[in-house]
Amino acid sequence: MGVKEDILAMFEARKGVYFSGEEIAADLSVSRAAVWKAVNALRREGYEIDAVPNKGYCLSSGTDILSAQGIQTHLSPICQGIDLHVLQEAESTNALLREAANAGAPEGYVILSRTQTKGRGRLGRSFYSPADTGIYLSLLLRPAGISPAQAVRITTMAAVAVCEAVEKASGKQALVKWVNDVYVDGRKVSGILTEASISMENGCMDYVILGVGINAYAPPEGFPAELASIAGAVFDHRQSDGKNILTAEFLNRFLYYYTNWDTVDYVAQYRARSLVIGKEITVLAPSGTQAAAALDVDEECRLIVRYEDGRIERLSSGEISIRLAPQEPKSPEEERI
Repeated sequence: MGVKEDILAMFEARKGVYFSGEEIAADLSVSRAAVWKAVNALRREGYEIDAVPNKGYCLSSGTDILSAQGIQTHLSPICQGIDLHVLQEAESTNALLREAANAGAPEGYVILSRTQTKGRGRLGRSFYSPADTGIYLSLLLRPAGISPAQAVRITTMAAVAVCEAVEKASGKQALVKWVNDVYVDGRKVSGILTEASISMENGCMDYVILGVGINAYAPPEGFPAELASIAGAVFDHRQSDGKNILTAEFLNRFLYYYTNWDTVDYVAQYRARSLVIGKEITVLAPSGTQAAAALDVDEECRLIVRYEDGRIERLSSGEISIRLAPQEPKSPEEERI
């Protein structure tokens, strides 16, 4: 790390505490001038840093800027193998991570961006990624001996982890619309996109890219018209370190489930947060739409549905729609948040 990154790590670890320029320079073995330049560079990036004679520099406790240093202060020991890379802007964090994966990046490599210009959702749809209001994260996984059919488990774990992170950070209840959308107060606040590379040797997954987008806040100008009745946000107003806390809590919870794949019953947690079990839904398929009742989620994370003709089917992939509120359309939601 450079001087700027080292100073940010000090500030993030002790927000609201003053550090003298002399103290920082001595700790980092750099000059006072280097400290001054680094502090001004952080200010240009949006960090609120006070400077008081005879007291030094202090990062405002109300600051909420996504950073690797800020996230790391909230990570649990289970995340010790995480390698965080936070960008100001990216076309798509999933696309960047795929390049890194193909170049040999290890499991635990994470790319985050404060905005995406070409964010991707499921089925080739765009993923709305406004600047500084959301978390756009891609995590590289290299699970051993996992078949493509089991990839839905990773998505399920991620959905539960998002729910638990949202609940801990905001105190609000979060629910899952099968298979990959998280809702708060009837509005979509998060979407998950899992992409995999399959080994030609054994048919198992060579690597998995887990993409997660979370609306921490609503955009200042509001959501676009096509999302206004669908999209929501985790927080109602700015939080101190809200995005870093939310990101860290997601990583803490997801890696707990992922590293305890065979011993922790994450499926039970998924069922408990289901928006669709016991509801009338519409199953969307290339052959057309069919009305059905959502009965349950099985141990393989497949959605068990019963069609109007009495047929029972277990869906391992696909898309459904559910009417959550009178004003919402019956057509499928846009895969953008």
